[in-house]
Amino acid sequence: MTKPAATQPSAQPATEPTTQPATQSAARPTAEPTTGPATGPTTPTPAEPAGTAPIPDPLDTALRLVRAQTAVVKRFDATLSGLHGVSLSDFTVLLHLAQAPGARMRRVDLAEALGLTASGVTRGLAPLERIGLVTREAAARDARVAYAALTPTGRERLAEMLHTARQVAADHFAAEQWSAQDLGHLSALLTRLGGTAPGLRLG
Repeated sequence: MTKPAATQPSAQPATEPTTQPATQSAARPTAEPTTGPATGPTTPTPAEPAGTAPIPDPLDTALRLVRAQTAVVKRFDATLSGLHGVSLSDFTVLLHLAQAPGARMRRVDLAEALGLTASGVTRGLAPLERIGLVTREAAARDARVAYAALTPTGRERLAEMLHTARQVAADHFAAEQWSAQDLGHLSALLTRLGGTAPGLRLG
């Protein structure tokens, strides 16, 4: 017996791939967000340095210094006058004399140290001479040269005035507002301005 021949599967007719007809209303691609025209790297504008202060006006600084001096003088005058009957100018004269050799100075030298004229120092010494704190002395070799000399009473009174003056200064430059560094800086600046003072060895 012979086996029947195998039946080959019938081939399906080939079909063309169907193409969807193009339409005029085809969807447009989504537009990218516009960011403006492209530019190169920008250079940042330099900022003002932090903490930069305006240049101070020299005239304003000078006037403020004068006002500060006036306030200090008023404070010393009020206390010295109330306790000792002298002004700050009187106290300064006595202090210069006390620091000079022999506790005396030629009047012309005293005038220069105080920044006064000869007539100005004469007017300043007159009240001190009247109350016995200063006396006038003539030079041994030249009677035309006059000295202003501190009397023993003047030295005693000056020691009392110096104690008061130190207290006024301590109150004015209170530690709560002025550090030692502040005072040192201020002292250095005043020295540059010619603000020298006699030593304070008394008291």
